[in-house]
Amino acid sequence: MNLDDMPAVMRIPPAAVESEQVVIGSLLLDNGAFDRISERLRSDHFFRHENRLIFAEIARQLGAGKHCDVVTVFQSLTGEGVDIGYLNQLAQYVASSANLVRHAEIVIERAKSRDLVRVAAEIDTLAFASHQTIDDRIEAAQGQLAKLIEDAPRDEWIGAYEGMMHHAAVLEDRAEGRIHSWATGLADLDEYLEGGFRPGGLYIVGARPSMGKTALGMTLGLHMAADYSVGMLSMEMPHLEMRDRMTAMLGRVPLSSVIRPTKGDGLAWDRVIDGTDRAKLLNFRVSDQGGLNINQVRAKARNLKRMHGLNVLIVDYIGLMNGLDSKQSRAYQLEEISRGLKTLAKELDIAVVCLAQVNRKVEERADATPALSDLRDSGAIEQDADVVMFVHRPIQSKPDLGDEWTHYAKLSIAKNRQGRCGYINLFYQGDQTRFDNWGGDAPRMVKATQPARRGFSAVADDDGF
Repeated sequence: MNLDDMPAVMRIPPAAVESEQVVIGSLLLDNGAFDRISERLRSDHFFRHENRLIFAEIARQLGAGKHCDVVTVFQSLTGEGVDIGYLNQLAQYVASSANLVRHAEIVIERAKSRDLVRVAAEIDTLAFASHQTIDDRIEAAQGQLAKLIEDAPRDEWIGAYEGMMHHAAVLEDRAEGRIHSWATGLADLDEYLEGGFRPGGLYIVGARPSMGKTALGMTLGLHMAADYSVGMLSMEMPHLEMRDRMTAMLGRVPLSSVIRPTKGDGLAWDRVIDGTDRAKLLNFRVSDQGGLNINQVRAKARNLKRMHGLNVLIVDYIGLMNGLDSKQSRAYQLEEISRGLKTLAKELDIAVVCLAQVNRKVEERADATPALSDLRDSGAIEQDADVVMFVHRPIQSKPDLGDEWTHYAKLSIAKNRQGRCGYINLFYQGDQTRFDNWGGDAPRMVKATQPARRGFSAVADDDGF
């Protein structure tokens, strides 16, 4: 019987023990050759247990800047079951390290073949996992397969001249107005972002609950969807609530009349029809599956880009995402998620806009505008993000402010890797849950020299908002 025709349970796991021995023998012979393979080859690529231990120890010693040979490796592995006679055989196994890279590639190929066997078994188990939906199982299978190509070899090094020649075309596009960014529709924000969102960027929008972070995310998404492909993962709101909001935003009608058309003056159906016509021109798609992990988000984004195209992905919100390992701390899970979102942005050449909640402690400060330190549970979000911005509506935290504050919102740019930080004034149409550009100066805070009455301005505070 041909080996390939044998049932999987009878097959010998793919391995290349001889190549493993050549790799180890070459390194014992020539320590300097380690740099040629260290970027990709890991100890867990080795099939034979002794070889795995020996390579890990060689890598440790060379990584510490020490010289290693049969004796130093054996002394470090005393008690691990590695025989000095076997080490001597490996040291004498090769005459030179000339073919080291090729044998390292063979070791990696066989290791990935074993991984493929393991993943195939896991996918087989998923196929019969009746307690999960078929979509969840397919996404999980895609996530498992995606891991197998994450360390695929690629030449990412670009020479200075080659890079500058490619960049000249980018500069020409910029000079002629073809900026490599996607306008958000909020003029002041685009100015701070040097034109808008950029492919490969991770943008964090943080706020306390009820400040309008979802409304801002949808405002940005619906505007950009007129010219680009936008996807929104709504893990907080189901499709029905998202469509209610889109009706209010695109039709310019109160959300309350959308939810209860029989209330008051009723629903302005002509505006609803106008909003529906506007939706025809938008490339905006929503998924409302909740509790996604980073692998599921990656699978959904890939599928959307393949089927409909994708320029901007909005994630609402990071706090509702699950980690891959529920046993890990929440801070570790969020670090895994934020790192994964940044990697996804670069991998698919898209902009990822991720909404986030901030700590409650911000409400205890006189100026309740959030800062970077207020991001919940993890500093990794701040670290991975290209831009971090916070939404704050003063009237939400100080209801006794005057009527001039009703529609005012402040967007603070707290981190901007490619530009400046600062404050932006925005107009918030609360009954339609949408943001717009603010015209004129921002309202001024009133000093507490006397009891302030709603709508009454006494002495303006020079600091303002």
